[in-house]
Amino acid sequence: MISVRHRPFLAALLLVAAVSGCGSTPSAATQEPAAEAAGEPAVQPLRKIPLTIVTSGGKRHGYTVEVARTSDEQAQGLMYRRTMPKDAGMIFPFPAPRPATFWMRNTYIPLDMVFLLADGRIESILADVPPLNEAQRSSLGPVAAVLELNAGEAARIGVTPGDLVEYDLRDLQGGAE
Repeated sequence: MISVRHRPFLAALLLVAAVSGCGSTPSAATQEPAAEAAGEPAVQPLRKIPLTIVTSGGKRHGYTVEVARTSDEQAQGLMYRRTMPKDAGMIFPFPAPRPATFWMRNTYIPLDMVFLLADGRIESILADVPPLNEAQRSSLGPVAAVLELNAGEAARIGVTPGDLVEYDLRDLQGGAE
């Protein structure tokens, strides 16, 4: 596994909140019947990769995250999901660092948003972002990726700005629009 600081990002830009919304596309395996009955869109499964958060105290916390690589995947995000496993999340990598803005339209899961610098360090964390909310949430400055976890996860593991997020960028190659 290599840290993000070793290779450039190979993904599409995250659409700004006014265009995209936040959330992820439920895969066929995770889509709930209630979503189809409510007229919510069916979605394709996204590629999953292992990701590790290393806290300043040296503790390592592993997750399996979906990768929203294309502009369509990033626009869908975690929208229409009703649940997400404890050790899961979604990462939105950008081809170059940029300010990132999200909202929670059609996102039913409360989230922690972890903004990542190009070297894998955490720039900032927005904790316990409420679902179904259109207030814009932004990074403090340009970031290379955004990691979404279940609300409360950042506090549970004690992650803070400056801590490191590691994942293998080779898993992000291919399919970007």
